[in-house]
Amino acid sequence: MRLFHVSEENDIELFKPRIPLRNDLGHKRPLVWAVNEKCLVNFFTPRDCPRLTYHIGPRTSEEDKRFFFSDTDHVLVIEHGWFERMKNTKLYIYEFQTDNFILQDEIAGYYVSEQVEIPIACYQIDDLFSALMEKHVEIRMLPNLWTLRDRIVASTLNYSLCRMIHAKERHEKV
Repeated sequence: MRLFHVSEENDIELFKPRIPLRNDLGHKRPLVWAVNEKCLVNFFTPRDCPRLTYHIGPRTSEEDKRFFFSDTDHVLVIEHGWFERMKNTKLYIYEFQTDNFILQDEIAGYYVSEQVEIPIACYQIDDLFSALMEKHVEIRMLPNLWTLRDRIVASTLNYSLCRMIHAKERHEKV
């Protein structure tokens, strides 16, 4: 298993545990977050880019496979308004030793550590669209994410909803 952290910053020498900002994660203990290799592509976007990502899991129905997928088993969806930012963002992928990490969310591929973590490698991605295509991820762009979000949540897919606070409002005309 390999674990990573994605950032727009290119000079992080160590990762100090921080209290999570999201209310659903609790605010009790500081953590360093990492993601496994399968779900790493969920973060091949600018940090604040709202996105839906989904992939086939062990409980995904045949009907959902036919409805949500074409020639791939992993999809990343962004709003049209983020296209230019995606084109112009560079990302840095920091890799960690896995010894101190424990599984936090299997479907999202999240792992956490309560220790200061020093990256063992750093990789630069200059072209996010090319990087996603190289990993056989289907990229979709929509005017608004909410309708698809509702369908995904009601499906049998494995999914992740990231930075939805920055998504267009449900009622915005597109």
